[in-house]
Amino acid sequence: MPTHDLGTSPLLGFDLDMTLIDSRPGIKAVFDELSARTGVPLDSDLVVSRLGPPVESELAHWFPDADVPAMADLYRALYADIAVARIAPLGGAREAFDAVRQRGGRVAVITAKNSADAQRHLDHLGLEADEVRGRAWRTGKADALRELGAVAYIGDHVHDMEAAELVGIPGVGVTTGPCSRDELGAAGAAIVLATLLELPDHLDAVWPATEVA
Repeated sequence: MPTHDLGTSPLLGFDLDMTLIDSRPGIKAVFDELSARTGVPLDSDLVVSRLGPPVESELAHWFPDADVPAMADLYRALYADIAVARIAPLGGAREAFDAVRQRGGRVAVITAKNSADAQRHLDHLGLEADEVRGRAWRTGKADALRELGAVAYIGDHVHDMEAAELVGIPGVGVTTGPCSRDELGAAGAAIVLATLLELPDHLDAVWPATEVA
């Protein structure tokens, strides 16, 4: 269990894709463009049905291993111009950030997406995070949570819950992504919510106790 300095503001970590934003329209459009440029028939509807892991994991379903790094570079080169404007916040994203801040807390976004594109989404949508950590997945997310001293991690994927469990902090699952309530619970979620709109009512369950002088 990480140690937290209760003299500093508690920090809650949030995943990005399908937790804070509905990234499906943007990612689908990038994969459609990638298909057009490479001539490889990519099923973009299937792609966006299983978001979560780094893009290299998805590209490995469609391209030979030797081509994956170059395809990932091309994907990221296309992403900002194609995806960002197509992507909206999920219900409750703003309210969740506001609820954390109203209690004196801080917000970190920890995502498998690269940091630059993650920041572009936040800027485009007017969502302000105190920390943004990209290219992090499962154990990488755990490392970031540990380094930042996070008190909880909110995400839509079973590996988000596993990352929280690796650090010994509560994982809060939301069913806005590909994983069901039962799957998130089985992966160690302390709480499972339908959307982030429910998070303000559950912050007491993950907020660190403080001593009263």
